[in-house]
Amino acid sequence: MVRRLAAEAIGSVLLAATVIGSGIMAAQLSAHNDAVALLANTFATVAVLAVLINLLGPISGAHFNPAVSFVEALRGRMSWRDAGAHAVTQTVGCCLGALLAHAMFGLALLQTSSHTRTGPGQWLSEAVATGGLILVVAGHRKASEAPWLVAAWIGAAYWFTASTSFANPAISIARSLTNTFAGIRPADVPPFILAQLVGASVCYRIANFLFVPEKQKPVVGDTLMEKGL
Repeated sequence: MVRRLAAEAIGSVLLAATVIGSGIMAAQLSAHNDAVALLANTFATVAVLAVLINLLGPISGAHFNPAVSFVEALRGRMSWRDAGAHAVTQTVGCCLGALLAHAMFGLALLQTSSHTRTGPGQWLSEAVATGGLILVVAGHRKASEAPWLVAAWIGAAYWFTASTSFANPAISIARSLTNTFAGIRPADVPPFILAQLVGASVCYRIANFLFVPEKQKPVVGDTLMEKGL
C-alpha cells in the first residue's frame, strides 16, 4: 500500500504540474492566444498521461483521479478504505503539483483562481468527459492499451467539451489554487466535482452493460494496477 500511495502521489504531483505549468508556458509564448495556448496545453497533458500510466500503472494502477478510484471500489477491485486513501493522496498530490508549477515559473506559490467556469453546458461537459474516461478504463482489453487510450480521450475532450475536460476531482481542486490559464474559481469547483461523479456513476452502469464481466475475461493482470488512469 505504501508503494501504491507513493506512486499515486508522485503521479498526481507531476500530472497537475504539467497541466498547470504547460498552461502558464503556453499563455506566455502564445501572447495570450487562447487557441494556441489550449493546443499546447493539450499536447503536454496527453504526453504526460501516456508516460505516467506506462511508468506507474504496474505499481498503483495510475489512477491519479478520485473518480476512477471511486469506480474501482464500486467494481469491487479495491476496498472503499483503499479508494479513500487513494483519493486523499491524489488530491494532496495535485495541490502540491500546483505549487510546484508556480515555483518553476517564479510565481506566488499561494493563489486563488478568478477564472469563471460555470453553467449547465460546462457541468454537462464534465459529466461527459469523466464518464467517457470511465468507459475507457473499464472497457479496454489489454493493459498496454491504457496509456494511449486514456491520453487520447483526455486530449480529445480538451477540445470537444465546453469545460476543456477537467474530468478529475483532484485536478479540479488543484486548479482552483492557480490564477493562471488552467485555473477555475473555487466557487465553481463543487458543481464540477458533482458532475464528474455523476458522469462516472452513470458510465459505470453503462460499462457493466456493454463489457463482459471481469470474471469472464482473460486474465491480463492481477489487479487494475496495470489498467487504470
